[in-house]
Amino acid sequence: LKMPDLARAREEHQGFRELLERLGASVELLPAVPETGMDSIYVRDAALMTDRGAILCKMGKEARAGEPQAQGAHYERMGIPVLGEITGHGRLEGGDFLWLDGKTAAVGRGYRTNDEGIRQLRAFLGEEVELLVVPLPHWKGPSDVFHLMSVISPIAEDLALVYSPLLPVPFREFLLARGMELVEVPDEEFESMGCNVLALAPRVCVALEGNPVTREGLESAGAQVHTYRGEEISVPGSGGPTCLTRPLVRR
Repeated sequence: LKMPDLARAREEHQGFRELLERLGASVELLPAVPETGMDSIYVRDAALMTDRGAILCKMGKEARAGEPQAQGAHYERMGIPVLGEITGHGRLEGGDFLWLDGKTAAVGRGYRTNDEGIRQLRAFLGEEVELLVVPLPHWKGPSDVFHLMSVISPIAEDLALVYSPLLPVPFREFLLARGMELVEVPDEEFESMGCNVLALAPRVCVALEGNPVTREGLESAGAQVHTYRGEEISVPGSGGPTCLTRPLVRR
């Protein structure tokens, strides 16, 4: 891994924020907190958002332990309630969680999210939310940054971008049974974060520059694809546009 160039990283992050704003998003920046490190740029992982407020995660990577509380303090200043936090032996990271619709969610059981974290998450969500547990593959092992959202990015309620070679068969069948169209990321574009695409609205996407086959597949499915430069803010930490954002409110 190469260290990012700070000046270029700032330029890229500014460009990324301006792109989100041009597409209609309101961007809230978290203040600097001493208890966090460089990984905290990937704000997706430290919290989940529900209709009743935020759930603060407990990071599987110890170096990121201070991030959930830092986010929670800022949410409270913004007037966003904190529903609760994962405690004890529980582990849960936001990259392992996604909403499929307002009442259906999926959580990845892997090296960053464990059974106790999922048990606590289920209690916070309540019986009104169907929570599907998706076992994740070993892939490159415990030291790798591999989340459920490494292999799926929801684009609309009836459309998802997926990397099927690492997608568990029961979960893939579940998506198809829901009537979802799946756009496949080719092998040669998986390592370059082709599967990491942020939907700002149904079929309105933000993606890292490159990955032309994936882009063509999304556009063929009726999606708009807008790209940003991320040589410093995405490539060194394997964190694409979903990782760089924590959606708080969607209209």
